[in-house]
Order: sequence, then structure tokens, then C-alpha cells
Amino acid sequence: MSTAISIEQLDPNFIVSEEITEENIVWLDAKTVPFSLHGIFYDDSMQCFLRMSASVAETVSKGVADLNHCTAGGRIRFVTDSDFIGIKAVQKNRPGMRHMPRTGQSGFDLYRKKEGDLRPFYYTTFKPAVTCIDGFSASLQTDGVLAEYTLNFPLYDKVSEVYIALRKGCRIEAPRPYQHPKPVLFYGSSITQGGCATRPGNSYQGMLSVLLDTDYINLGFSGNAKGEPAMAEYIAKQEMSVFVCDYDHNAPNAEYLEQTHLPFYRIVRAAQPNLPIVFVSAPDVGKEHQYAPRRAVVRKTYETAIAEGDRNVYYIDGSTFYHAIDLWDCTTVDGIHPTDLGFYLMAKGMEKVLKSLLGKA
Repeated sequence: MSTAISIEQLDPNFIVSEEITEENIVWLDAKTVPFSLHGIFYDDSMQCFLRMSASVAETVSKGVADLNHCTAGGRIRFVTDSDFIGIKAVQKNRPGMRHMPRTGQSGFDLYRKKEGDLRPFYYTTFKPAVTCIDGFSASLQTDGVLAEYTLNFPLYDKVSEVYIALRKGCRIEAPRPYQHPKPVLFYGSSITQGGCATRPGNSYQGMLSVLLDTDYINLGFSGNAKGEPAMAEYIAKQEMSVFVCDYDHNAPNAEYLEQTHLPFYRIVRAAQPNLPIVFVSAPDVGKEHQYAPRRAVVRKTYETAIAEGDRNVYYIDGSTFYHAIDLWDCTTVDGIHPTDLGFYLMAKGMEKVLKSLLGKA
């Protein structure tokens, strides 16, 4: 009788979590300088990274309070010439989702920008094992060239600590600021949170950040972005360059969306009269009839704002994103949540508007 051989034995590229035994390295707390933290903050009382105030999240809903622990949009940036980079993540791994890769749900991916590069490029993914429940370690050897790195956090896991291992004696410096350091703030559904990207950097905000050299905050809450006044009031108080309102999908129906969408806009606008606000309707795949009433509500908010004299609102029709290519039906995993191709098309569909607004800012 033959013995089953694991895929890791057949192909070493499938080996994931590891024990780091490299010599002559030093472990550094990623919360400390010169590391630069973006899109999330560390809450000492909760002892984990969060995306928004815990006290406010609890007033919005139980779902938002729970999903606030997911680190979607979190990034650590730094510059080093270390020929070795390792990470140890202390995190609570959610059970694996049936429609999303573990690398996007629980993994970290790393981008690198060397001198002369036009933008940061994907470098590697730190992959957790399927059996991980409380974090993992992973590492890679580099060429030792001085470069700027961006480490993207998991889209759907709670992260308590991140430690980064570098070669003793290497250079370690703060990164350059983003060209647009005041963040774009995105509010929306599971699509906004990043479901179901294969890795964190392939959320549409991650792609836009690379394309536009901008900081951002991801306030996507799977199934729980319902336009609550408490959320609008919280967002209205945030410092941001542009607000992208993208919660169409989580409204239970068009009637609910109509009851909440315009009031949500008005709360934010009253607090920030000069803020560019972009309304985005849901992308759809062959479901134009189903989403047409919702799209009409989002469009109506935009038109009402214009009629009331607001000249700093913008509307992007999400139904146009996927139909930019012939194989539009390859853009989701389940008719709703985008593949990486779907996220790319969303990013390209928003790029022109956001580039113009960031340029004005």
C-alpha cells in the first residue's frame, strides 16, 4: 500500500509557517519607530490592532465591533538593507472561509520599492498554515539592497502583535511619506473589506494606494455596513482627503438604502463642508435588474446633493467596473465577491476620479 505524499514534500513552494532559527538577527516590535503604522492603530486596552474606536464600534452594532478587530487596510512601512526579513504574528485566526484563500484572510504580503522603481512592487507573501489558530512565523532571504518595504496586514483576522526580524547591524529607517499622506477613507461592505482577495495587497484600496501613492483607511465591514448614524458621525470626525461611500451591498433592500444613504451623506457633509465625497454603487455580474433600484438610490443622493448646491460630490457607477472586459463573468468567486481581477477592475474604475481629487488636494 502506497503512503500518501503531502504537497509540501512534492513542492517546497507550498511550505508555509516555519520556526525561524536564523542566526545573527534581531527581533523588533513593529509598533515602535522607525516602523510607520498606517490604516490601523494599537489599542492598549484591547491589546490588539483596530481600525476604528472600539467604543464607537460597539455603539454601531455587534457585527461592526467584532469586525473592527480585522486588520484590513493595515500596513507597516520601513526602509532597510537587511538580507533577511522575518515576521512573527500573534493573531487570532478565524476558521477558513470556503470562498477566500487563507493567504488573503490570514496572511501578510510584502511590497518593495528600490531606488529607481516607479512604484512599490509585490515581493512575497507570508503564508499561514491551514492549521494556524493563534499566529505564525515566516521569513525570506533578500538581496540586501536598500529598499522601502510595505507589509500589508490580513484582511479578516485579529492581530495582537507583529514582530519583524532583521539582520543585526543592518540599516533600518523610517519610510518616505506617501505623496498623499492624508488618507482616503473607504466605507462599505465585505467587498470593501477585501473579500475575497488572494492576498491583502490585492484589495482594491491596496491597488489604489500603489497606483496613486496615497495613504488610506479601510472601514469595510462584511455584512454590517448599513449606514448607521453612529458610523456616519464617527466618519465625519476623521481627517481624510477623500471619502468613498460604498455600502450599497449591505443595505437589506433598496428601501433601507433610501432611508439611510442621503442622511449618511448629510451628516458627513455638515461636519466637513469641503471634503470630496465619492458615491459608488455596487458592482454586479449579470444582476443589473437586481441592483438597478439600489443604483438609482445612490445616484439620487448624488443628484440631490448637486441640486442643493454641493459641487464636491462625485458618482461612480459600479455596474461599469467588470464590463470593461470581455470576460466580465470571471471577476467574482460567487457572483458577488471579487477575484483579484475584479478588484483590479474596481481600482481602475475609481483611479481617474481619485487621482483628480488627490491632485486638487
